[in-house]
Amino acid sequence: MDRLACVDVPALPLQLLLKRSPGWASDPAAVVDRDRPQGVILWANGAARRCGVLPGMRYAAGLSLAGGLRAGEVPEAEIRDGVGLLAERLRRFTPDVEPSAEEPGIFWLGAGGLGRLWPSARQWARELRADLEAQGFSGRAAVGFTRFGTYAAARAGLGGGLALFRTPAEETAAARKIALRDLGLPPTLRDALERLGVRTVGAFLALPPDGVRERFGPEAHRLHRLASGRAWAPLEPVSATEPLLRRLDLDEPEADVYRLLFLVKRLLDLLLEDLAGRAEALAALDLRLALDGPGGRTEERVERLRPAAPTLDGRQLLNLAHLRLEAAGLGAGVLGVILAAEPAPATAAQLDLFRQAPRRDPEAADRALARLRAELGEAAVVRARLCEGHLPEARFRWEPLERMPRPEPEKESRDTPVRPLVRRLWARPVPLPPLGRHDPDGWLLRGEECGPVDEKIGPYVVSGG
Repeated sequence: MDRLACVDVPALPLQLLLKRSPGWASDPAAVVDRDRPQGVILWANGAARRCGVLPGMRYAAGLSLAGGLRAGEVPEAEIRDGVGLLAERLRRFTPDVEPSAEEPGIFWLGAGGLGRLWPSARQWARELRADLEAQGFSGRAAVGFTRFGTYAAARAGLGGGLALFRTPAEETAAARKIALRDLGLPPTLRDALERLGVRTVGAFLALPPDGVRERFGPEAHRLHRLASGRAWAPLEPVSATEPLLRRLDLDEPEADVYRLLFLVKRLLDLLLEDLAGRAEALAALDLRLALDGPGGRTEERVERLRPAAPTLDGRQLLNLAHLRLEAAGLGAGVLGVILAAEPAPATAAQLDLFRQAPRRDPEAADRALARLRAELGEAAVVRARLCEGHLPEARFRWEPLERMPRPEPEKESRDTPVRPLVRRLWARPVPLPPLGRHDPDGWLLRGEECGPVDEKIGPYVVSGG
């Protein structure tokens, strides 16, 4: 059974608020929703709770209990950015990270196959928590085998915020003892269960599933199915977004603007192809130049280019780069260039124009070849044609080139089975069995089984002319 881990960054919006205003950490503080009448408190820190301020209260009521109550809003965009930042940090410890779509701050992590990188699962979880703390976040982690078991252990803070289960049975036994109030249930559901004396996960699981659905609704029934293991879902990690950039390092400093623009154009064409492949356009372009500074030091300069609207038009972007480089000056020269794109959704018309406009004009190439033949002779323009042969000089031949080849139209792809070609190199030749002989027990060649030989391909020439 694969290992699974759950990381809980409790009250993530509140942590983001305190990270934005670190001076509030020792004061009563809360996150409020000002869109509701009189403002409703969504999260409150420990100092506020000790004064009696609880989530669900009106801000005015909380202020009457804690005169120095600090409060602020945390927009949805800031929460999404915080979740993205945490997911990026967690990917340093495992490539499989699934943020919860319902509870910001909950992450499930694939914890299998990491034995060659970390001496133990406990050490892995300990360093993971230390990394979160270094970023200014407090978190709890649980390493086990199921979604609900690890989630419940992380929410309850078992093991001092670091729980490790050696077997599924150990995880199940620990989860059944966890109090329901530690799972963040809706207050109405939590109070209704407490009135029945149902205060732990084990007591909740003792209730009949159909009765839970009929009396408490679909949300409670879903929780019951998760806790009992009847509702199972595989880990769905969110793939990391690769940064859109292209880089070129130069052997010698380049101080000529036009030669540098030629290099920038090469990188820009590749970058626009990447954007078009993702159905995106370029909203802004960071042109990062590594300049040859005094005393042999390398200085970095970043020039930001912003077109009038997101575009895939390389000519427009190159013109902006030309104007910026002319105005900025290159000093002693450029040692490296990095183009980083800020993407934006592309329109269908932009993508169609990008696909229809070829990167190279075959007609212009034909005119250039005609000029070369006129100046240097008919035999001046040739191309290499690949041939079958083992020796390097026998694998190609030169032939005249009359016009540039045109790209062939895309053919309809059809899935055809490909027979694998497996090679085994023996120190001494080993004869294969005759064709057509089928031994049900298989053949044994130097201690390795092989199936019956139906067809022989080869022999292949590996040396000679």
